[in-house]
Amino acid sequence: MGSICTSKEVEREIPTFVRIYKDGTVERLSGTPYVPPCLEDPKTGVASKDITIREDPLIQARLFLPKLEPVHEQPEKLPVLVYYHGGFCIDSAFSLVEHQYLTTLVAEAKILAVSVEHRLAPECPIPTIYDDCWEALQWVASHLVDGGATAKEPWLADHGDFHRFFIGGDSSGANIAHNVFMRAGHDTILGGIKISNAYLTHPYFWGSEPIGSEPKTDHDKVIPHVLWTFLYPTAKDGIDSPMVNPFATGAPSLAGLACERLLVSVAEKDLMRDKRVEVLRGGEGEWV
Repeated sequence: MGSICTSKEVEREIPTFVRIYKDGTVERLSGTPYVPPCLEDPKTGVASKDITIREDPLIQARLFLPKLEPVHEQPEKLPVLVYYHGGFCIDSAFSLVEHQYLTTLVAEAKILAVSVEHRLAPECPIPTIYDDCWEALQWVASHLVDGGATAKEPWLADHGDFHRFFIGGDSSGANIAHNVFMRAGHDTILGGIKISNAYLTHPYFWGSEPIGSEPKTDHDKVIPHVLWTFLYPTAKDGIDSPMVNPFATGAPSLAGLACERLLVSVAEKDLMRDKRVEVLRGGEGEWV
């Protein structure tokens, strides 16, 4: 069969990420396929299911529960992880790579995980994505509060240990987690819940001034810079918005982060490695 011709014109795009057409439609060029939840993963025994946090605009999540031994008189309580997937503009909590990662993590760590399905840019502005993820966090926390969630999710109500409450994310999801726990430093989480620990896997941070091994020329033409300005062209201070540059002028101090411990992991040859290491260092010292 021959290819189907189309008269749709491209308005702008970032190759391998996203393409926007003049009629307003968006085509995503990356990401892994959708996979359904499973009440018992054949390899790990982990159960997963999809739930709706808010109907309009839609926020969903995929919940993961490890296989539990039926020996407890009372429901076994587990640490709770709220997780944000990578890709401001691509991928999903329901994608193959995220599902497999959370299934493995939940089985090995024996935790209850809530993988948030937030809206995507460019249809949804990046600050609104942060609001979606904050609302999802509050919804999870509401299960500790009498009269909280209108219809409490049984897995969270029965098995959630909200004294062991974690958040995490990968890539842009780690950027979201950073913005969420910084917000938790001044906005109260329902029930007075405190974030025990957080982890950021290869977080998406950048800035206008190159540090370490970052390219000294055409610094504004590499993907971390181009992607942010493409998805959020109206950001105040652009790539030096505190949302993406934790050490920009006016950014809140990391001393105010709302968790006891923070783990940041970086890859040796990643282009964004040095900005991530800067977070670990707290912004102190000089790069050579």
